[in-house]
Amino acid sequence: MDIQPAGTYIDATYGRGGHTRALLDSLDDAGRVVGMDRDPEAVRDAEKLHEQDARFRIVKSPFSRIAAVADDFKGSVDGILFDLGISSPQVDDPRRGFSFRADGPLDMRMDPDSRISAADWLATASEAEISDVLWELGDERRSRQIARKIVETRKASPLTTTFELASLVRSCVFQRGSKIDPATRTFQAVRLRVNDELGELEAALDAALGLIAVGGRVLVIAFHSLEDRIVKRRFRDLDRVRRENERTGNSSSPEFTLLTRKPVVATRDQQRLNPRSRSARLRGVERTA
Repeated sequence: MDIQPAGTYIDATYGRGGHTRALLDSLDDAGRVVGMDRDPEAVRDAEKLHEQDARFRIVKSPFSRIAAVADDFKGSVDGILFDLGISSPQVDDPRRGFSFRADGPLDMRMDPDSRISAADWLATASEAEISDVLWELGDERRSRQIARKIVETRKASPLTTTFELASLVRSCVFQRGSKIDPATRTFQAVRLRVNDELGELEAALDAALGLIAVGGRVLVIAFHSLEDRIVKRRFRDLDRVRRENERTGNSSSPEFTLLTRKPVVATRDQQRLNPRSRSARLRGVERTA
């Protein structure tokens, strides 16, 4: 992040504040951090930090609205961080319905006050839509069979719990010797659909780039290939435009330089401390003009 002690930073995915606290530890009294999260439980945690540290404030909002949240700082933000996906507290709380490891309501909403739940969507979506989502967002080869089984099952009784959905998927997908639960891809796909996570990411990247000051950086940590592919292409396109402008002598402001030709990944020691970091991929760009 190349942190400037008096700089302005945005943690667009507060979670439980690990990155925010690390930023604050690197800032002096003139520095400030704006946190964002659409999860009300994360916001409640952040409000406690705000009470303790006047350099920090939290806004309940999806990160696609980052431009509106930070409009006062347009063109002067020194760094923005996105840590994509769901947070550990969300995964570990059965009441949120993100995981099939424990039974709970089939919810999966990052903001329980917005959008329809996973159960609502599975109860109303067409067989073709469910199949397309499982294939496109989960790379699930048995998407058609699973979608058909969901539609057949809901005629008698709607799916309302994580165990019900996981059991249904396992009855359609047989994987001999695999260490990955057959329900993993379906749960990922439904979660991405319910929260519009890819659409949120594309909108947020475009908005974030307009907030960054010259010398400022945008960093993104992604945990699966769909998100990482969006970030990689967007950042490489920005770098390609800058190089083309240098070659032709044209000027385009703002311009960005790629910081990560290859993604930064967790070391073995980091993975031992935090096994969930194994799939993390960090990419970044810096505004150079």
